[in-house]
Amino acid sequence: MAVARKIAYNVAFNSVVKVFSTILALVGIGFITRYLGKEGFGDYAIVLAFFSFFTQLADLGLYSVTTREISRIDADEKKIIGNIISLRVLSSLAVFLLALVIIKFLPYPQEVQKGILIAAAAFVFSSGYMVLNGIFQKNLVMYKVATVEFVGKIIQTGFIIMAVIMDWGFMAIIIALLIYMVFNFVIVFFLSRRYVKFSPEIDFSYWRKFLKESMPMGISVFITFLYFKLDTIMLSVIKTNADVGIYSAAYKIIENITFFPAMIAGLVLPLISRHIFSNKDKFEDISNKTFKVFFLLVVPLIVGTMFLSEGVINLIGGAGFEESANVLRVLVFALAFIFFGHFFNNILLVGNLQKKLMVALAFCAVFNITANLILIPRYSYAGAAITSVFTEMLVVSLTFYLVLKYLKYRPKIQHGVRILFSGLVMAAFLFVFKDMNFFILAFGSAGVYSLFLWLTKTISSEEILSIVARRT
Repeated sequence: MAVARKIAYNVAFNSVVKVFSTILALVGIGFITRYLGKEGFGDYAIVLAFFSFFTQLADLGLYSVTTREISRIDADEKKIIGNIISLRVLSSLAVFLLALVIIKFLPYPQEVQKGILIAAAAFVFSSGYMVLNGIFQKNLVMYKVATVEFVGKIIQTGFIIMAVIMDWGFMAIIIALLIYMVFNFVIVFFLSRRYVKFSPEIDFSYWRKFLKESMPMGISVFITFLYFKLDTIMLSVIKTNADVGIYSAAYKIIENITFFPAMIAGLVLPLISRHIFSNKDKFEDISNKTFKVFFLLVVPLIVGTMFLSEGVINLIGGAGFEESANVLRVLVFALAFIFFGHFFNNILLVGNLQKKLMVALAFCAVFNITANLILIPRYSYAGAAITSVFTEMLVVSLTFYLVLKYLKYRPKIQHGVRILFSGLVMAAFLFVFKDMNFFILAFGSAGVYSLFLWLTKTISSEEILSIVARRT
């Protein structure tokens, strides 16, 4: 199977599976919001924010740089994976022990503190299987990981539904996260052995060399957390748990969609890593097509959210979360910038510009924290949402500047005007038929957008056929 066809297959398969996984996640959120209410869902969001905190703190840049290194020609995969697994286990245990210490100093009820501790245990398993994902990315078989995550999501959602029906309480819902991560780690670990039969290794000289490369990326990842998730923690400290619940009901929807840019950027990363210095034309061709795909996805997301926000929130959160609709309308612009942030971040990574990226993201984190400290006390969740948009816009602006300055690459988007026109037609459809059933509007508008992409030849028949053709 040709490389381009493998990528197309992985993107198509992963997209379908991830869509169903997202639906399951949103179903789970629907049960949780209705069961716990605004305050309880706010507590749940705080626990998940700390889960993300632990994950980013122990990242050390291992995941991204491992994928890059094993994608190099003549890479010693057994040595790389063996050492990185050992390093990952060590960093995960260190963070878990840190969680045991700091949990007593957190200004939260005892139930939330226990939930954070369970999240710390779940993170240990999550961190292990995330490093192994690099093996699947290199071999262009990420569909296997997507399948495992989908089955795990079924188990998690089923457990959540059972916990709600049987009234097992807040802690049972947190335990569902631990079950999900344990399942993912065990299955992904055994599947990875088919490609690399690694054993844990401890080579301190290699660790020092690898960390020298990965730490700037790890710091960048942690800084990204500061402006991506710290707002939830800050909101919980400055305002009430109800405010956290309203904000998180919208934010969880956005968060569940961010897998699209992360997935596509991750699948393309090994290829642009291979060509960025050896074949600039090939690198630019792959990058430009990726940029076009992101633009194709961003336009309908923004248009659809502007018209369908109330319906989405009502479907996911139910009664009591009406204020989340306008928060979602603001946050969708942050999501749009996140797409392109992933794009430029990955190019800087494969271009060995991790330190430049780290400085840029540090500046964005300082901006985010400062803006949140100013806006949250006055505007609560609305201030947090506005800050998210401007922060992500700043990330894209700075990373684009770095890519242009140091790698001399300027993305070119083919048929950008046609994409915008198709989005305008989609908006007209939603405006004219705004009183129709939510599901008819959602699927109908998506169909209208896709139809006009084809009618305007934004996506040609040849491009569609190339995905299923034997040769590319």
